[in-house]
Amino acid sequence: MVIVNRLDPTSGVPLYLQVERSLQQRVDVGEWVPGERLPTEEELGKAYGVSRVTVRQAVARLVDRGVLVREQGRGTFVRDTSLTAGARWVTSFTAELAQLGHSAGSLVLGQTVVTAGEEDLPPEIQLPADARMLRLRRLRTDGSRPVGVQTALLPLDRFPGLADIDFTDRSLYRTLNERYGLVPREAVETFTVGGVLDEDATTLGVAPGAHAFYVERLTFDAHGPFEHVRSVMRGDRYRVRLALRTS
Repeated sequence: MVIVNRLDPTSGVPLYLQVERSLQQRVDVGEWVPGERLPTEEELGKAYGVSRVTVRQAVARLVDRGVLVREQGRGTFVRDTSLTAGARWVTSFTAELAQLGHSAGSLVLGQTVVTAGEEDLPPEIQLPADARMLRLRRLRTDGSRPVGVQTALLPLDRFPGLADIDFTDRSLYRTLNERYGLVPREAVETFTVGGVLDEDATTLGVAPGAHAFYVERLTFDAHGPFEHVRSVMRGDRYRVRLALRTS
């Protein structure tokens, strides 16, 4: 095991901070690649000559910073941050991953027809309570790895026959464009952070309460809002990066 930084008990810097910095450097230089499991707390403690409590403090700080991720029953892994959503056009999950050099997958978890009155829709979607809507719930993947669960609602009056299409490994937006001539113009997304609910945990392959992004999206074309989506995205596999300017 290579130690990038030897610890100095006389430096005045707490040992857990020294261990944290050393672990960070070892990740930075590629000793452990994204997705690789770290040695156990006991193994790291022996290597650094410190207690497991000290190692646990250091690892916990790196988990909080998003460098590492703990997976229940498996250990601690270097977080894979390659799937990072930056400034985007209004596009689909499939196209978004393609732009990042990844292959998107999709598994339909549920495809039903509901009424607008059954759903908690934003006020911008002005539909009568009995308006029929497609409710499409899918597991979205990066290759074979679960990334998020998305539930989309679309009015069937605008898209007749949409409920009869099998969307397994099929882009919804491409279908809307090719079959209905739809061109999205803008979208409004709201991000919150929370824990994964019990009903989604097994599907996403995480423990209940694991960190996640909750995303609510309302998408518009030239005629107004046509889609409302709620997503829960694994916090260890999905990040958002925004560029900010002063003017």
